[in-house]
Amino acid sequence: MTVTGTVSDLRPDVQGLLIEKVQRVLAGMSEQVASGEVVRIIREQAGVISDEDVIEVLRRLRSESVGVGPLEGILALTGVTDVLVNGSESVWIDRGQGLEQVELDLGVGDEAVRRLATRLALQCGRRLDDAEPFADGRLIRDDGSLIRFHAVLAPLAESGTCISLRVLRQAKLSLPDLVSRGTMTAEIAEVLQQIIRHRRAFLVVGGTGSGKTTMLSAMLSEVPPDQRIICIEDTAELHPNHPGTVNLISRDANVEGAGEITMADLLKQSLRMRPDRIVVGEIRGAEVVDLLAALNTGHDGGAGTIHANSIREVPARMEALAARGGLDRDALHSQLAAAVDVVIVMKHTAQGRRLSQLGELRGNPVHAHVVWDMDEGLLDPQSEVASWLPC
Repeated sequence: MTVTGTVSDLRPDVQGLLIEKVQRVLAGMSEQVASGEVVRIIREQAGVISDEDVIEVLRRLRSESVGVGPLEGILALTGVTDVLVNGSESVWIDRGQGLEQVELDLGVGDEAVRRLATRLALQCGRRLDDAEPFADGRLIRDDGSLIRFHAVLAPLAESGTCISLRVLRQAKLSLPDLVSRGTMTAEIAEVLQQIIRHRRAFLVVGGTGSGKTTMLSAMLSEVPPDQRIICIEDTAELHPNHPGTVNLISRDANVEGAGEITMADLLKQSLRMRPDRIVVGEIRGAEVVDLLAALNTGHDGGAGTIHANSIREVPARMEALAARGGLDRDALHSQLAAAVDVVIVMKHTAQGRRLSQLGELRGNPVHAHVVWDMDEGLLDPQSEVASWLPC
């Protein structure tokens, strides 16, 4: 796949030097410069230059100063969820069927990628330089969509400066929508509806991009409208079709290291907001301790997502997260056994995102028990989950 632009007669290295000269001149000007003045500066710095090359330099100047620069074109492609830059000559995208390489002109050498990464980091309020050679943040685009940004500078990244962009689309699909897309069958959708009706606490687990947040949002849309849902996230992705949903969003520290509001902070605040159900968009740290405490003190039907590849990994993953909050293994298992009932596993397959397993957490210490598998079918007819399958 190739993403192309205007053909220029200037050699790439000469064009790059010209763009740098023009940018330095523009940076020294106190007021916004009109397009005609920019053209005059380009001709002045270049000496002899064709109209076609002037247009190409203008395009590159705009590309390097607006949005995500030269990556805007591929972000606009239908279905793109991830854009990965591995140096100046290796760009990959994911449209739901695995990674595919694209040809894209990012400029001359690693310096062009580094400039782009540094500018994007500044848009996120982050520092990115030799003293702080990696950065993570969120970008808000003109259309209101969010992008998760991460960058690592060379030489830490041996192949050259690496940029990772993840498109964060608000999850608004319903369970019938997921059935129509082949994520699951109508029978399994009925089981998920029963989980909501019986106010069972549940976890949605899976790898990156497997559809965890989409599944969680679809299930929350089934909650009765007279119940209040408090959703706690680091990025606003959960938007279930439910009138009583309140979204609380954490905040990173600023460049001075002040102003951080963690998900654990928000979870404690949510307990004072008369919640019927407390939901953590992605459990990734100490907030797991407060969530388990909340689920064990009368807030039935809570939920969250965690990164894990199978049901059997859930207890160990929860142990690791609880340790960050100072909860030892025995205490974690006691809390987990009483708090979480059902586990839903999502997988990213060659055919798309699929609900691959349903299971239960049992015993103390907790062990994960697979009840239903996408390939093997029903494995435990005596379980509560199995009783909700249509006859």
